[in-house]
Amino acid sequence: MSLQACADLVARGDPDRFRATMAAPVAARHVLFPLYAFNLEVSRAPWVTEEPLIAEMRLQFWRDTLDAIAAGEAPRAHEVAAPLAGVIAARDVPLLDAAITARRWDIHKDPFEDDAAFEAYLSDTASNLSWVAARRLGAPDSAEAPVRAHAMASGLAAFLRAIPELEARGRIPLVDGTPQGVRDLAARGLEWLRTARAARAAVPARAGVALYSGWRAGTTLKAARDVPERVIAGKLSESEAARRARLLWVSLTGRW
Repeated sequence: MSLQACADLVARGDPDRFRATMAAPVAARHVLFPLYAFNLEVSRAPWVTEEPLIAEMRLQFWRDTLDAIAAGEAPRAHEVAAPLAGVIAARDVPLLDAAITARRWDIHKDPFEDDAAFEAYLSDTASNLSWVAARRLGAPDSAEAPVRAHAMASGLAAFLRAIPELEARGRIPLVDGTPQGVRDLAARGLEWLRTARAARAAVPARAGVALYSGWRAGTTLKAARDVPERVIAGKLSESEAARRARLLWVSLTGRW
């Protein structure tokens, strides 16, 4: 039950966040790896079984784990639980619990009701995670809006990259999957990104490393806006060299 166990999990299951975290200062990694490992465990719970009840039980395990942490009780017997308990506070629990609840959408095959439901999903998952991470790294309350806006954009970008896999698994991921609908959605994501970057000064550098994980967002969203057919075709990924260069630039400049 160590930081290394969390890092190993993230390296295997969420390579983008692993690379971003390794680009952060060592002290920040002690916060980010447990949070990202928790997110990975929660996000993959609906996909490791075809039985909805078992998936619900897996999510409930993490809700119970959070309840125990909030109550100051010994963490559950899981390699991520103890490190997570060491980095979050009681006030973080409702946000992470909302992220677990949102993942119930991944269990079932119903489409999102409307754009508001889809944005709520992004907010409860990507946005809540990033805000907890940034807050644990010292972000003041005044930084919440730009942190959340950036996380909405990066969460949307990751979701768009996952569209082919979601459809292959029988999901209906988009409210409007037409080319124009995808174009409009990507444009909304780019607006979130612009809003976040315009208020970058409100986010202390030590907390801004929590946003490094969204380093691919701009490239992904621009590609989806310009050629929306690339979303369904699964052709949103940049070259390995381009990804490395972008992350290096973000880590050297801090300009997420």
